[in-house]
Amino acid sequence: MSNASTNAESSNGSPPRARVGVLRSIVLFTVVQAVIIALVAYGLSQFVWTDAAAARAIRASALLAVSVQCITFAIARLVARSQVMAGWGLGVVLRFAIVAFWAFLGIKSLGLSDGPALLSLVTFFFVSTLIEPLFLNV
Repeated sequence: MSNASTNAESSNGSPPRARVGVLRSIVLFTVVQAVIIALVAYGLSQFVWTDAAAARAIRASALLAVSVQCITFAIARLVARSQVMAGWGLGVVLRFAIVAFWAFLGIKSLGLSDGPALLSLVTFFFVSTLIEPLFLNV
């Protein structure tokens, strides 16, 4: 297939296969990690921290984790072929920055319980980072 026909495919609204594959893996990862984080959040709020304030902190951390993980996975997936370590490293730095922000500003500004909010966020990042490699080549 020539370069002109590839450009024609892009201009008529039909994305190239590579973009479809990237989008597919991002959507699959997002759905699977959201389900896993929801299950872990339910377990934490039912068996570890059972009061209402802790449940609110866990929900807030779960929403933050899903959002950040979607961004970090998209970065890792987009650079997976050429700069694997750079994409992975950028994701680690972003997660670390979010944990620091959450610890110093986010929890206090939302009036959340410190322990459940911070520990659940780290748990969600850990769990979803474990499944991330399964979707990098989808």
